[in-house]
Amino acid sequence: MGLRFIFMLTRNDKTVEDAEQHLATALAAGVHHIGFKDVGLPFDRLKRLNEAIKAGGATSYLEVVSLDRDSELASAKAAAEIGVDILLGGTNVDAVLPILKGTEIQYYPFPGRIEGHPSALTGSIDEIVASAVELNARDGVDGLDLLAYRSSENVTGLMAAVCAAVDKPVIMAGSIGSRERIEIVRRSGAAGFTIGTAALDGDYPADSPELETQLRSIQKDVAGVNNHLSPFGPKNIAQSFATFADTWNPRIAGQVNDMHIKLVKLEGSFVWHHHETEDELFFVHKGKLMMKFRDRDEFINEGEFIIVPHGVEHCPVAIDGICEVLLLEPTSTLNTGNAVDDRTRVNLEFV
Repeated sequence: MGLRFIFMLTRNDKTVEDAEQHLATALAAGVHHIGFKDVGLPFDRLKRLNEAIKAGGATSYLEVVSLDRDSELASAKAAAEIGVDILLGGTNVDAVLPILKGTEIQYYPFPGRIEGHPSALTGSIDEIVASAVELNARDGVDGLDLLAYRSSENVTGLMAAVCAAVDKPVIMAGSIGSRERIEIVRRSGAAGFTIGTAALDGDYPADSPELETQLRSIQKDVAGVNNHLSPFGPKNIAQSFATFADTWNPRIAGQVNDMHIKLVKLEGSFVWHHHETEDELFFVHKGKLMMKFRDRDEFINEGEFIIVPHGVEHCPVAIDGICEVLLLEPTSTLNTGNAVDDRTRVNLEFV
């Protein structure tokens, strides 16, 4: 799945007043994970916010930042009533778990000691790791919400140590406001991270401080560190055919999983043959093709295709000059199948 980006509708550990407006922008930008805090807006607005997140096809997160036990339990009860997908944060695990029991809410509490508002993570790396290990062992705890960039310790070392010590997903929170920090988070082994204030304030490195541009820049960087950016652009079939003139010599134009997309120019008649295990698709780009079978001849015009199942003997014939054909077939396919002759091509060129 790769590293998960969670956009928080928050600033300084509070859900922002104009959260609904920013939510619309995030959904339009294709953000799939969106969260808010348990403070900043009244309960009814938080509930509507959650409904809008889920209606938009995104996963919803509520992060607890309340410091006292009673407030945290009230927030956990609110999360259950609101129906969020994931509850982040909080430290009163023993009290929260019974509240969430029987719900479908995933629970990611804070490891370590949390102090102040905005929240800060205190204690040494060893102490935080010990807390993470203890929480990781608890039934009902689905993952951890690590305030890594709110710690005064070596953040890179802290993240790596916690991820190495537990076998449940870890979400990193704090001031993650650049591709460099996202890459550090990915290398630590984290499952995801949150960004709120940096995007809302237009501080993330992007072409514009506008929120949509900020979010798209973050998503591009996340796709980059996840190696999920496509290197491919459009390819013009006519221009590709124009790069070669010889016939019965397929070129590889692309690959989809274990299927080759091939371009070949046909002239006259080929050899009768079959393929033991490979089906083939012949799409006529230009000209006219006759596919001879033992029981009939089929004519394929421009813009049409025919599928030849494996094991079926066939003989392609170009009608009225050169015929340009796009082939879709497994990478193992030999052009002459079982009939090896001087037109057999083993090592194909790319176009």
